[in-house]
Amino acid sequence: MFFRLLASAVTLVACSTALAQAPLVSPAISYTRDIQPILTEKCVACHACNDAACQLNLGSAEGATRGASKVPVYKGDRVDAVEPTRIFYDADGQQEWRLKGFYSVLDAQGAQASLMARMLELGHSTPLTPNAKLPQEIVLGLNRENVCAAPGEFNAYAQRHPKEGMPLAVTGLTDKQYTTVQTWLAQGAPVDQHAIKPTAVEAAQISEWEELLNRPGSTEALVARWLYEHLFLAHTYFDNGVPGHFFQWVRSRTPSGQPIDLIATRRPNDDPGTLFYYRLMPVQGVIVHKTHITYPMGAHKLARVKQLFYSGDWHATSLPGYGPRGRANPFETFEAIPAVARYQFMLDNAEYFVRTFIRGPVCRGQIATDVIRDNFWTVFQEPAHDRYVTDAAYRGAATPLLAMPGQIDDVGSVISLWHRYRNKRNDYEKLRQQAYADMPPPSWSTLWAGNDNALLTVFRHFDSASVSKGLIGEIPKTLWLFDYPLLERTYYQLAVNFDVFGNVSHQAQTRLYFDLIRNGAEVNFLRLMPADSRSGILSSWYQNSGKLKMWMDYQKIDNDTPSGIKLDPVDPKRDFALKLIERTGTLNARPDPINRCTGAYCSRPDIAQEFRYAEQALSRLTSRPAAGLAVINQLPEASMLRIEGTDGKREMYSMLRNRAHTNVAFMMGEEYRLQPGLDTLAIYPGVLSSYPNFMFNVPTGDVEAFVEAMEKSKDQGSFDTIVERWGIRRSHPQFWQYFHDIGQYISETDPVEAGVLDMNRYENL
Repeated sequence: MFFRLLASAVTLVACSTALAQAPLVSPAISYTRDIQPILTEKCVACHACNDAACQLNLGSAEGATRGASKVPVYKGDRVDAVEPTRIFYDADGQQEWRLKGFYSVLDAQGAQASLMARMLELGHSTPLTPNAKLPQEIVLGLNRENVCAAPGEFNAYAQRHPKEGMPLAVTGLTDKQYTTVQTWLAQGAPVDQHAIKPTAVEAAQISEWEELLNRPGSTEALVARWLYEHLFLAHTYFDNGVPGHFFQWVRSRTPSGQPIDLIATRRPNDDPGTLFYYRLMPVQGVIVHKTHITYPMGAHKLARVKQLFYSGDWHATSLPGYGPRGRANPFETFEAIPAVARYQFMLDNAEYFVRTFIRGPVCRGQIATDVIRDNFWTVFQEPAHDRYVTDAAYRGAATPLLAMPGQIDDVGSVISLWHRYRNKRNDYEKLRQQAYADMPPPSWSTLWAGNDNALLTVFRHFDSASVSKGLIGEIPKTLWLFDYPLLERTYYQLAVNFDVFGNVSHQAQTRLYFDLIRNGAEVNFLRLMPADSRSGILSSWYQNSGKLKMWMDYQKIDNDTPSGIKLDPVDPKRDFALKLIERTGTLNARPDPINRCTGAYCSRPDIAQEFRYAEQALSRLTSRPAAGLAVINQLPEASMLRIEGTDGKREMYSMLRNRAHTNVAFMMGEEYRLQPGLDTLAIYPGVLSSYPNFMFNVPTGDVEAFVEAMEKSKDQGSFDTIVERWGIRRSHPQFWQYFHDIGQYISETDPVEAGVLDMNRYENL
């Protein structure tokens, strides 16, 4: 095998060299026109963001020419932080990336073809058996140890991994695509770059926003800093902008009207070190769904920002610094800005802010997700009922207690830092509990109902998660109630202050404090429940080892003060959820008849009859424990169901496995706290994950048979039969057609949110 591959590579180079020297009959191959679309179709699904194998990001010419690195971004046990390697941020051009340890995958190596050419040849010469399960020796998933062979190490790689060419373990390039890419590589891989530029309409709006954020004066500068720190992750878009044009806030050494000279700090609240300006920079490269957290910045939003922050009678007398203290406590840093303005700004687009720390900018979010349950709903406290917003004395007492850890990454200080910040947080919880006990009992008016961001659903899929407007799925085990101190702390802890390139101490502190945040959100919600039911509900959330965690690290809850909401004493949490669904009306952006069928018809009324029948059948699989629906134990976290109609139309559904836990209070040992017999399925129209784990394609005429097979499946053999008949394995001849149709569905139903999905987690069922 080794000598055959070597001979093939030499032959390829010889042929390609001759081709390059011969007159070109057809137009020259263009990277932008011919190559990037192939990479987008067949490579970007694995090679994007920080979890791209070997940091090879193929979503842009910049990423392709940057190349690969042996240094992993995700290494939770590293003692020392590593230098950031964010594409378009931390270096400019090949030479700067070479100085950071990246090596070329495009350049030929003497008589040897480029690394990309040889990896593609290895994959093309060993095609997969159509729609067959992959060989066991091919390790997949995020725990795969990537070899990251440098150009001089390819021969050894090919000898050890003869079935692991590129694209890895999936149906590869077509013959035409393969020839196009190999010819381009043999010609020296010339790259033409066409950067996205704003249109005149977009440029005018950019100018307005940049003028606002760069106004002189301490008051204006403080507001601008707060806004920047809250929008730095956003893919913003404008009124009447070009579809697919998005922009990102950065700090630049140059003012508006000049080319951006980006200041690349590790965090957005690090000291820029020089005079700077806030600028809006076009987002370059292929849009990938996992990092695509959108935010509208049209005329309405501009007017809203001016109303909230620039119309009041308040002034900042000085500007805070950028040191660790300022990063640790944004409530102190921005205390001059009215709290009601800060909180209302976050509520207006609450889905965006919850997405920033639940779906996250880092592509692999287990640092956050292993502290949350697989499905829960979130609600928000009305600003007029938020003591931190309305009571200056209380705010003054609470602010020093709201500092967060993670600024000091000394490994030896993890435990002492944890104890210090845990105690601060518990002192705050005690203060909050006493202050709210003096207020009128909480009622329905306690909950914010300003727009359709008021009700959100979170689904966890092991090490990723998704956020959607509306109340989706069965009534969950837990609900969260965010007030302003909790929402702001969560955002700063997991988005602004979190460093994916940080060391084990930083990441451990982040994880431990988020455990306290989750507990705080749950305790806030418990105040809505009857006083005599709170301990029982809390105990059901913290079973077994969770009781030890409650005793060790959490402030005791209020079991005395009453709630103003009248609820069924037998199951007040369920009664609250049902009343919430009933009372919120149009605020509930996503009614869910499939998972919460309350009558004879368990489907949406506004779809074709054949799809209504399909949803009716699918509803039989939802909200049932795995103890009675054994097939759940065979399913991955997030599967896609493509239901194909008789006229060529289709509907797309997310089929999510909700894993049950005794508690989610500890950093390690999750497998010991699972309750597999209580796992359930949620099935919902749309795409509720950036990371499909598998896909089934089921014609509408087969849906009843599919559901019956799922109901009867008791073991691996019967499940394999289901996969053989309806599954789209990685080796399926039309794999990419089906996979990208998921993204096409998003483009058709919610085009602003569209982006290439990730297949790193696509399983070998």
